[in-house]
Amino acid sequence: MTKKETYNNIEDYHKLSIQVSLNGLSFCIVDTIANTIKDFKRLSFGKELSPYEMLNELKQLFRDSEVEDYSFSEVVVIHRNNLFSLVPKALFDTAELANYLKFNVKILANDLIEYDEIASYDMVNVYVPFVNINNYIYDLFGEFEFMHHGTVMVQSLLNSHSNGNETICYVHVADNQMDITVLNQKQLLFFNSFPFKTKEDFIYYLLFTLEQLKLDTETIKLRLFGEVDMRDELYNIAYEYIHHISLFIPPSDIYSTEELEKDVVDFTVLNAL
Repeated sequence: MTKKETYNNIEDYHKLSIQVSLNGLSFCIVDTIANTIKDFKRLSFGKELSPYEMLNELKQLFRDSEVEDYSFSEVVVIHRNNLFSLVPKALFDTAELANYLKFNVKILANDLIEYDEIASYDMVNVYVPFVNINNYIYDLFGEFEFMHHGTVMVQSLLNSHSNGNETICYVHVADNQMDITVLNQKQLLFFNSFPFKTKEDFIYYLLFTLEQLKLDTETIKLRLFGEVDMRDELYNIAYEYIHHISLFIPPSDIYSTEELEKDVVDFTVLNAL
């Protein structure tokens, strides 16, 4: 897997996490010896591209960052899209993958459908990955792992969530897409992902979700993270309707709180490794 002899064996202790979506890309290289992030890059397209265009952008990003010259001990690809459905494990059947998706998303007859088991929480995430991305990564690095971004999001938040009685709504924002996760006592009440263009779109999806779950905007705890801060319009419009609001700094063993506050590091790329 080593592309150039100029790199020594220490590269075998590096791990690579890549997140791909039609709206943007990001990757993270972690040095497992120093337990630090060696490199992190994010590319936002500003519009939705085709899978073919997205692949070309990823190839260019890798060339510019010399990612193709590394050897990695582990490579993980995270597919970020709306082509997914969470299924209780008790109702899951590998022969019914298409049926879990067809009522929620538009799928084609030749679409590859995969699934992730969400460990310890009796859930399965059924989804459609970007096959062209998987083929490209395999050609570069050989065997690798891949999963859906919802799998990483739900499992990571559940693992870090306390056992308290409070219901908390987490909203992750990146590349004009918002992921809403509602948790209570280590249980998932809701997870879905919505594209948005304006702050009005953002607050509509948020308030509609809370309404459907019969959660009171006067008492619900809202935690925003990702591409959002206290000075932008998304935070301000959310505060008009929900007063128990704060920024969420995800815990990390390889990135300090100070660094996380200064730089927007993708939650899913960091937690997939």
